[in-house]
Amino acid sequence: MSEFIPSSSPKARWTTAVALLVVSALFVFGINAYGKINPYLLRVIIVMGINIILVLSLNLSNGFTGVFSLGHVGFMAIGAYVSSILTLTLNTKALNLPDLPAWLAHVQMGFLPALLIAATLAAMIAFLIGIPLMRLSGHYVSIATLGFLVIVHIILINWTQFTRGARTFSGVLQYTNIWWVYLWILITIYIVWRIVNSPYGRALLAVRENEIAAYAIGVNVLRSRLLAFVVSAFLTAIGGGLLAHYLTSFSPASFYFTATFNIIIMLVVGGIGSINGSILGAVLVTLLSEILRNAELGITLGTIKIPPVYGLSQIILSIAFILIVIFRRKGLLGDSEIDWSGVFIKLIPKN
Repeated sequence: MSEFIPSSSPKARWTTAVALLVVSALFVFGINAYGKINPYLLRVIIVMGINIILVLSLNLSNGFTGVFSLGHVGFMAIGAYVSSILTLTLNTKALNLPDLPAWLAHVQMGFLPALLIAATLAAMIAFLIGIPLMRLSGHYVSIATLGFLVIVHIILINWTQFTRGARTFSGVLQYTNIWWVYLWILITIYIVWRIVNSPYGRALLAVRENEIAAYAIGVNVLRSRLLAFVVSAFLTAIGGGLLAHYLTSFSPASFYFTATFNIIIMLVVGGIGSINGSILGAVLVTLLSEILRNAELGITLGTIKIPPVYGLSQIILSIAFILIVIFRRKGLLGDSEIDWSGVFIKLIPKN
């Protein structure tokens, strides 16, 4: 049986093995008899990978600082729209966004530069709003960040010159593939692990456990929280850009309460304050959502035929969320990590 260790331990670097194992296993299951990847399973793998990035990013802000943000999907929307506008072809811009300023209407960037610019913009916005917000604690900061999400949503609907308003934003080139997604997973895991196991990370954990005691020993609470908030916003925007360039069409409704609810479920199920838990929660909830979504269409079990029940997946996920909050408030892993080195050592045969 694997050993659980505190999230601040250097052994948390073995969490990269989790991502590699998940990718390898799903890649094998996704190959059919002809040696080609099943398109449906490939889509599940890619969406799962993007969810891992989003949950890890949210956990950096929520799990390791004790500040529970409800507005991170706003940064996801910024990453999606900004990167999409920058990568649109000139003809598509002229057709779908005819009122764009000239300096933007005649620019088409590559995927990576557009993604980084969008994420940097999200980080800058996070820095500006984080200076006042990170001074708050408890439910106050949750309500404030929720207000930020509402503001972003209203801007997306009303700034039709750039976003097409409530209409579908279409024509985005599909740059996102499995390699881009899982490269960013490894980058995200490494960044989060480095921060958590650095002096800044120890300050974050101190603030999370006891803010007053952290103040007493000289920890700069605002700087610690702000660092996590800004980096988290950057990585969340990366996830939003990857999703936008995979779906190729979306609307402001794609980045609102439903997306917020789903990401928080993944975080709570896996374990707030655990890198492994973030990955586990994203994998389990994504797979369960796909299974339930297919079951909504109706299933047949022998002579028993269950009719379509639309919305069943959201109902069951909500019930599971409530049960976990009641019976396992810290999630499946809590704030612990799995020591995968112990697993690998037991798998290696002894001479």
